[in-house]
Amino acid sequence: MATVTMTRHQRAVRSSVVLKAVMAVSGLIMIGFLLAHMAGNLHVFGGAEEFNEYASELRRIGEGLVPYGLVLWVLRIVLLVSVVGHIVSAIVLTRRSHRAIGKGKRYHSKGARRGVQRSYASFTMRWGGVTIALFVLFHLAHLTWHWINPGGGHTPYERVVGGFENLWLVALYTVALIFVCLHIRHGVWSALTTLGANTSFRARRNLNIIAVAVAAVLLVGFLLPPYSILLGLVN
Repeated sequence: MATVTMTRHQRAVRSSVVLKAVMAVSGLIMIGFLLAHMAGNLHVFGGAEEFNEYASELRRIGEGLVPYGLVLWVLRIVLLVSVVGHIVSAIVLTRRSHRAIGKGKRYHSKGARRGVQRSYASFTMRWGGVTIALFVLFHLAHLTWHWINPGGGHTPYERVVGGFENLWLVALYTVALIFVCLHIRHGVWSALTTLGANTSFRARRNLNIIAVAVAAVLLVGFLLPPYSILLGLVN
């Protein structure tokens, strides 16, 4: 049997395909987490008892079958692996792109005289990713790790309501979510394209509709609780 030996370029191309698949799958996992998290946040409209019960139930998933809190930790680990895989893949692919640009593959245009193509996609994916990382750290420090407590309170409901009674926190939350959803809008399209869904003009149009819809649902769903709290509709 003949042995097929790939060139260095072929190995790099194959590796890049794998990295793009990792980015696509990990991105979709994170979007699934965001949709579930958004749905959970809407329990705040049911009042303190319902929201605190929801927060408690997260730790009791699988109770009686597995140890207390185990399923939640498994989900956290899956999410963490997805985040790390997504970031590492993005960094490696970006570096490879920069090396390729340095080899004379960069093209110039009147719209970018310095030779850097500042498109919607490149801007939102790069800076959107940085904003998401910073926002997630702040969000965890506020509502999970309890390192900061801008609105006071001890129960999950009190911390959420107390925090979003502050205009500056709602403003920060809004800006961060806009970046998150711009990132997601392109990310959904890119992920599904990488996984082979972009096969025709009609499919491409449908992918755009799906991407916009997912981003819009997340934006509205995540912003409903803070603005309702800020306006005194939830207290």
